[in-house]
Amino acid sequence: MDKNDTTTYSVQLYIYDLSRGMARNLSPIMLGKQLDGIWHSAIVVYGDEFYFGGVGISSCSPGGTMLGSPDTVVELGNTEVTEEIFMDYLSSLGENTYRGDKYRLFEHNCNTFTNEVAQFLTGRTIPSYITDLPSEVLSTPFGQILRPILDSIHIAPPGGNIINGRHS
Repeated sequence: MDKNDTTTYSVQLYIYDLSRGMARNLSPIMLGKQLDGIWHSAIVVYGDEFYFGGVGISSCSPGGTMLGSPDTVVELGNTEVTEEIFMDYLSSLGENTYRGDKYRLFEHNCNTFTNEVAQFLTGRTIPSYITDLPSEVLSTPFGQILRPILDSIHIAPPGGNIINGRHS
C-alpha cells in the first residue's frame, strides 16, 4: 500500500442539551449566571456513537439513544486510527478508567470521556464551554448547595450497547 493511500475516518462530536432549553431560561435565576445548556456529548466515528455514563462506555447508531438527534454536531476532523485499534483502546478504557462505577457528574463524566477520545483520535479537544460547565455550576453558591444531590446522579442515556462496562 502506498503511504499516500492511508484511510481516514471522519470524527464528529454530538452535543445534546439534557435540559432541553431549560438551563438557558432558569440558570440566571438559580445560579446568577447564564448557562446555555446542560451538555451531554458523544463521539461519532466508524458509523457508531460512543459515550460514557453510569453503566460505562456504550455505543449505538448515531442519534440512537432516547435523547434522539443531537442539538449540535461538531466536525472534529479525521483520524487514521483503525476501528480495530479504537475498539481495543475503548476496551482498555472500559476496564478501568471509564467503568460505570467511576462515573462522577462533575469530575469524570461523558464530556471527560469524549474529550479524551477526541484527543486520541484527532489530537483535538472538545469545545471548552462543554468541559468548563461543571466548574461554572460549582462556582455559584446554589451549585455548591446542589452538589451533594447532583453527585448522586448517574446519567446513562438508554438505547446503547455497553462496551466492556460493569454495572455499579
